[in-house]
Amino acid sequence: MEKRYRILVIDDEESIRYTFESFLEDKGYYVETAGGFDEAVERINHEDFDLVFADVILPGGKTGIDVIRELKAWNPYCPVVMITGDPNVDSASEAVRLGAFDYIPKPVRQETLVRVAAMALKQKTLVEERERYRSNLEAIFRSVKDAIITVDGDLRVVEINEAASKICGLSRESIGQSFNVAQTDCRRNCVDAVVESIETKQPVRFFRMECGREESPGCVVTLSTSPLLDHQGTFSGVVIVIRDETRLANLERDLKERRQLYNIIGSDWKMQEIYSLIENLADLQSTVLITGESGTGKELVAEALHYHGVRGDKTLVKVNCAALSENLLESELFGHVKGAFTGAITDKVGRFQKADGGTIFLDEIGDISQRTQLRLLRVLQDMEFERVGDSTPVHADVRVIAATNQDLAEKVRLGEFREDLYYRLKVVEMHIPALRDRLEDVPLLTDHFLGKFNKKFNRNITGISADVQKIFMEYRWPGNVRELEHSLEHAFILCRQNIITVDYLPGNIRSIAASGVHRARGKRDEKGEILSALEKTGGNKAKAARLLGIDRKTLYRKIERLRLTTNT
Repeated sequence: MEKRYRILVIDDEESIRYTFESFLEDKGYYVETAGGFDEAVERINHEDFDLVFADVILPGGKTGIDVIRELKAWNPYCPVVMITGDPNVDSASEAVRLGAFDYIPKPVRQETLVRVAAMALKQKTLVEERERYRSNLEAIFRSVKDAIITVDGDLRVVEINEAASKICGLSRESIGQSFNVAQTDCRRNCVDAVVESIETKQPVRFFRMECGREESPGCVVTLSTSPLLDHQGTFSGVVIVIRDETRLANLERDLKERRQLYNIIGSDWKMQEIYSLIENLADLQSTVLITGESGTGKELVAEALHYHGVRGDKTLVKVNCAALSENLLESELFGHVKGAFTGAITDKVGRFQKADGGTIFLDEIGDISQRTQLRLLRVLQDMEFERVGDSTPVHADVRVIAATNQDLAEKVRLGEFREDLYYRLKVVEMHIPALRDRLEDVPLLTDHFLGKFNKKFNRNITGISADVQKIFMEYRWPGNVRELEHSLEHAFILCRQNIITVDYLPGNIRSIAASGVHRARGKRDEKGEILSALEKTGGNKAKAARLLGIDRKTLYRKIERLRLTTNT
């Protein structure tokens, strides 16, 4: 049943009260009246009204503004419309300024009165709905154990929940401050992530990093940022979600079995050793050489070493040494002065100087020239270098992490890589295993990439078929984790169902795996596999065919050939 709104009319003229009451009750409203301020307050204190009409001038020196003040204490969302004999009087406009919804002049016309009443009641409904939404949102904020922080496009804190004070040490006084200022006692990875989200308008995720607050040493958190976009795609800021995973991280460390560290995925024992080594090396300043085939995740290991260590709040600078010529690489690494060579029209700050206080990651270190090797050796020995075209030494406090997919020891033997630099780089060597040497991690990685691409492409692919799973476990993965990721992304682009089958894999994987898979298929219990698939899908042949990695007509032929009895 539609709500019957309650309206209070306050005026010392009985004829005005009668007119309002008559006009409004004709439209179905419940109306009460009061002849003065005291009578009105008595009614307001004992009843809830949806709308109040009040004369600007009331007996006893009271005004409609006094009514507004009294009403706001009891019923803050009830609109007040002023009644005035002179629409131009200052008190009427002042009442609107102080919170009155509108004012209506005498003599009152019924259509004007009814229209204003309807507008005021609609406004009250909207305000109450907005308040309910705000209250619900606050309740959700309070109940969530993760820290939730929203900032605007200028990095000012807009809102925080209670968990943010426990995890991040923020308070309500932080609202309105720059997030950069509010985060003063941590490693400030949060600030870096928020800045990246603001600049790219893309989500950013840091998995299992130490936040470094003095009040909570050893606190391990997972950080996610997402841009705030309205229905028109307009950017208004970033929401930050920080989950305290200290207890889980400690438990996993005690159990010696973790499925993920930072953005590195894997539970194989080789990966457990990598995780432990990262934690042991994170706070040390020793140079680390990361080796492994292309696509194994050497860059992720470098990021984990940086962000888990004491330099995690400083800059991580990455250089792909194979992508630049000898002269360009020297300029990129060490910088140059104006006029050092043709095209050097201004001074340039090198990557080592940019990484001062932080970490420099030299990827594909095996491809640098002998001359660059010599200059790099001097940097590692003295932490000083000269810019190209300048003899003034520049000091840099930089941790060096290098990576290569080549056999540097063999290059040393062949005279292609300096032996002294090799041992300077190889203070600690971390070898990242090839994917074929940790195949038990393939399902973990597959699930991770399914989740990633479902979000990226706004899809709902639930898994891969049994044939695809078998191919993945038998394939040698020359491109390692990167090849697995690209293969699944390729499948996502082509697949138009909720399970990825063999047909959607890249051609090279299908062709390499096909012969072995097809030969093996005849040796398997084909009848049992089909019956199992039908059981899993509740007898739905179309779903069973997708699960088996074959089309529906092929499944029908197999059922007929094997004379299977099904429930469909």
